Amino acid sequence: MNDLHRNKKLLWALLAAFILVMLWALDARTLVPPDEGRYAEMAREMFASGDWITTRLNGIKYFEKPPLQTWMNALTFAVFGLGDWQARLWTGLNGILGVVLAWYTGRKLFGERVGFYAGLVLGSCFYWAACSQIDSLDMGVSGMMTIALCSLLLAQRNDATPPERRNWMLVCWAGMALAMLAKGLIGIMLPGAVLVLYTFIARDWKIWTRLHIGKGLLLFFLIAAPWHVLVGLRNPEQPHFYFIHEHFERFFLKEHHREAAWYTFFVLLAAGSVPWLGVLAQSLVLGAKRDSGTDLAPGPFRPRLMLLIWLVFIVLFFTKSNSKLPGYILPVFPAAALLIANYLDVGSRRGRMATSGLTALLGVALLATVPFMTRFAKHAGEDVLFGAYQPWVLAAGFVATLGGVLGMVYARQMKRDLMVLVLAVASFASTELLMAGFEPIARARAGVNLMPQIAAELKHDATIYSVGIYEQSLTFYLRRPVVLVDYWDEFTFGLQQEPQLSIPTIPQWVATWRADAAAGKHDLAIIRDDIVADLKKQGVPLRVVAADSRRMVIANY
Repeated sequence: MNDLHRNKKLLWALLAAFILVMLWALDARTLVPPDEGRYAEMAREMFASGDWITTRLNGIKYFEKPPLQTWMNALTFAVFGLGDWQARLWTGLNGILGVVLAWYTGRKLFGERVGFYAGLVLGSCFYWAACSQIDSLDMGVSGMMTIALCSLLLAQRNDATPPERRNWMLVCWAGMALAMLAKGLIGIMLPGAVLVLYTFIARDWKIWTRLHIGKGLLLFFLIAAPWHVLVGLRNPEQPHFYFIHEHFERFFLKEHHREAAWYTFFVLLAAGSVPWLGVLAQSLVLGAKRDSGTDLAPGPFRPRLMLLIWLVFIVLFFTKSNSKLPGYILPVFPAAALLIANYLDVGSRRGRMATSGLTALLGVALLATVPFMTRFAKHAGEDVLFGAYQPWVLAAGFVATLGGVLGMVYARQMKRDLMVLVLAVASFASTELLMAGFEPIARARAGVNLMPQIAAELKHDATIYSVGIYEQSLTFYLRRPVVLVDYWDEFTFGLQQEPQLSIPTIPQWVATWRADAAAGKHDLAIIRDDIVADLKKQGVPLRVVAADSRRMVIANY
């Protein structure tokens, strides 16, 4: 049981099962707002309009992020049609790609066992497995940055031949360019800073002669520059907003109201590393040590140190930022997986037992949470939804507990490969159960339960307004933009360029609503219930078409 990493049939069976489950899970849930609905709708509008340069949301110019995710989602819609799994396919493929790259890189640098462990560790890390099924930018940029990281490690490994070094470095430059198209300047700034820090810490000055900078920069600009040039030519207002406001002001200023405690990303790193939290600290310590014990070809390049710097710098970089969102540190998990895999290979039995035991305890904690889950409901009537989620959490807790207990048994028996496999499978299964069972709550958040009533009214080709709110996911399921009323938020910059695309105040909208009602023109509005109460007091003509605990839909006829 300590040679499972040599069993090729097992490896291929695990990979096939992992891919099949990941792809199946992409369609297990409704698109949850705000991120999933936002990026799905941007891609739907790009696909519908045929404009692959100017990104829009709800028909309004939207330049907060570059277009790679939107391109890939729009391409998926073009090939497979509109739908939930299609909207998540790009992120799912990036999650799978990261696992394959971690396995291959670990195998080439540290041996077959470490590669086997690295793939299992990354695929079962709670954060990586969960984010692979969420339509957001974070997994897309993480996939591209994983390409950059792993190809850099493969290119610089001490036994790489000159052609291998050149080819892998070109892949690295391409990965950075795609990362820039995925989420902006961090695609090259973060890897560049890591490389500089590594150079000084390792005193490996010659690494700069092995980067193929000339060819690499040419490839980088060939990939990254065209869209940036074209979008700026078509939209002269875009470069300042995109480069200055969205990069530097977001990092240094607090106007986006995305501040969080300084320790936020340390907590997320720990939680996201489950079930390997019990060996995370030891793995980081191992990363600072010389690689001669595990590197297949000892020499000047220190891959474990590079991985450690990648992880630590990215966490500290975003800790310093005044904008802190949970997905920012997702790119560190492939590095963490490779470091953890190294430790699982050479570390103590006590460490392996500790991480198994901690996983079992977390499973017990999930089980203990189940009776109280209905208290998590924040809106009237949604306690039923959390009640429907209880069996899924119960199953996830049971699987995690069982996996942790078996992991301890196998760790005690010194069956390393079996212990890692069992713990990885249990964690991955638990994550899938938690994600799939979230569907009733996802539907409530997205508002899709209102779609039958809305669809019936849309037969009249009504204009749809969104008053005081914007429903990110519901707009995607409507398959059409809405007219914003008294709502700015992330649309502020775009509406400053095209103010005619919204109605700035509720009184102005009420005048239009009344006039349309008098003329027999059908209007619908997605609206907050408190605004509806005020409209009734004013005698505004309206009829409630549909409602739930989060929003209402009204008609003017």
